[in-house]
Amino acid sequence: MGEKMPVARKTIYTAVIKRFLDIILSLTAVIILGPLLIVLVILELIFHGTPVLFAQERLGLNGEIFKLYKFRSMTDETDADGVLLPEERRVTNFGRVIRRLSFDELPELFCILKGDMSIIGPRPLLVRYRPLYSERHMHRHDVRPGFACVPLRPQQTWTWNDQFENDIWYLENCSFTVDVRMIFAVLREAVAGAEYRVSGVREEYNGKNLHDDAKNA
Repeated sequence: MGEKMPVARKTIYTAVIKRFLDIILSLTAVIILGPLLIVLVILELIFHGTPVLFAQERLGLNGEIFKLYKFRSMTDETDADGVLLPEERRVTNFGRVIRRLSFDELPELFCILKGDMSIIGPRPLLVRYRPLYSERHMHRHDVRPGFACVPLRPQQTWTWNDQFENDIWYLENCSFTVDVRMIFAVLREAVAGAEYRVSGVREEYNGKNLHDDAKNA
């Protein structure tokens, strides 16, 4: 027998209500956080200059490519050969602060409004990972990517396989209750200021490190 293929759950919530709530909640957040967004833009100009936003192509719903936006948390410093320095050496003090508070993720609210993302869903990853996924794990793109898709069960490790399997669990079990629980879990993590988000250090997925432990979502 081959590998079991997941099937995304289809309900009135996943088909209609989830997208409606994404629009309402993200628009409300943009309005409420408007003054904070303006302050962050000004601080970005002071500490990082232009461009204010970091844009990168990611894989979205059905494997389609879209642009994900974040506030910049790093410089573009290079070595003598013009190669970008390691990420941990380019993260600024201001960048560490906004990562710890997850403020760097706030521009993704506009990705949600546009329909490229959802509030809760598998994290959109790099386009170059596409040929490295197994057929099963490629199904993580059967739903819109989101801010986060945190494990709701006790987790001893956080390997790439753990992350992908958690994404599969989510798409098979998506419901209003699951989304609410995940939103509160994400808020707790943001308040706690997880150190792994600050350092940003994680080995890229290469198709061979599926079970190597890491802690960076």
